[in-house]
Amino acid sequence: MKNKQQVLTKRPIGFPERDTWELREEEIVEPAEGELLIEQHYISLDPAMRGWMNSSRSYIEPVQVGDVMRAGTIGEVIKANNHPKFKEGDILSGWGGVQQYTTTDGKDYYPVDTNLASEPVYIGTLGMPGMTAYFGITEVGKIKEGDVVVVSGAAGAVGSVVGQIAKIKGCRVVGIAGGDEKCKYLIEELGFDDAINYKAGNLRKDLKKACPQGIDVYFDNVGGEILDTVLTRINMHARIVICGAISQYNETAPKGPANYLSLLVNRATMQGMVVFDYAKRYGEAALQMGKWMQEGRLKSREDVHEGIENFYDTFSRLFNGEKIGKLVLDVREK
Repeated sequence: MKNKQQVLTKRPIGFPERDTWELREEEIVEPAEGELLIEQHYISLDPAMRGWMNSSRSYIEPVQVGDVMRAGTIGEVIKANNHPKFKEGDILSGWGGVQQYTTTDGKDYYPVDTNLASEPVYIGTLGMPGMTAYFGITEVGKIKEGDVVVVSGAAGAVGSVVGQIAKIKGCRVVGIAGGDEKCKYLIEELGFDDAINYKAGNLRKDLKKACPQGIDVYFDNVGGEILDTVLTRINMHARIVICGAISQYNETAPKGPANYLSLLVNRATMQGMVVFDYAKRYGEAALQMGKWMQEGRLKSREDVHEGIENFYDTFSRLFNGEKIGKLVLDVREK
C-alpha cells in the first residue's frame, strides 16, 4: 500500500504553475511507539496556502521545497501504537498535509464527533475557517448590535460565517462577492441584508446605496481596490479586520491601500488577525457555533472535489472564483 503525496517542487512567482507540485508515491511509514497512522479522508484548501509557499517572513514557517504541501486535514486512525490519547477508529482533525496517509505523534490533532456534523464541516465551519471568522469578527471586529458590517469574499469559507455571526449578533450585514449567483446565495440562503457583485456596476456607488449610514466594521478577505474603496465609507471609530488579501497573493508587486488616511480622519483601527493566536479558545468557539448550527441559525456549505491527483485544479478554484463555501478535496482511493 502506497501513500500518494503532493510535494512542493519550487517557490512560485505569481500564480503557481502546475509543476509547482509533484505527485509522488511513497511507502507508508509504520507508527513507532506512541505514534498513530491516519488514513486521511479530506484535505482543506485555503487561500493562505499560497502565502505558505513564499520564503518571506510570515506568521508561520514556509513550506520547504521537497516537503509535502501543508494543509488542514481530517481522517481516521487505522493504527495506534500504544498512543496515550487516541485509538484506532478515532476521527481526528489536524495538519496532515496533502497526502493520503500520515504518521504522527498526535500533537495538534483533536477528535471530532461525526454524529454531530460531517467530516468536511470540521475543516470548514467548525475548523480553521470557522475559528477565523468567529474570533476575527467578535474579538478583533468587536461587533455590537446595530453595527453596519461589510464582508469581502463573503461567499467563501470565512466570509460566509463572518456574515452569519454578525447577523446573529444583531448587525446589518452587507456582503461583497463576485457574481450574481454568490450574491443570491448570501441573501436568500444565509440571510445577509444586502450583497454587492463587485464585478458588475460601480462598487463605490453600490456601497453608498447599501450602507447609506456608513460602515462600522469591515472584515477584509481580499485587500486591493476593494479595501481601498471601503475605506472611503467608514464611520468614526470603525474597525477594519485584516484577515486576508486574496487579490494580492499572486501579484508580483502587491499594492497597499491609498486611502489609509481615512483611518486617521475617522480615528479608526485596522488590525490583522491570525487564527492561531486563539488556539486555546477553539473549544469555546466550536461549542457556540455548533449550538448555532443545531438551532439552524448558522449554515455551512462545502464544495467537495475528489482525487489527490486533482489537487492543482481544485486549488486553482480558490482564486478563479469557481466555488461557493468551503473548498475540500476528498483524497481517499475510490
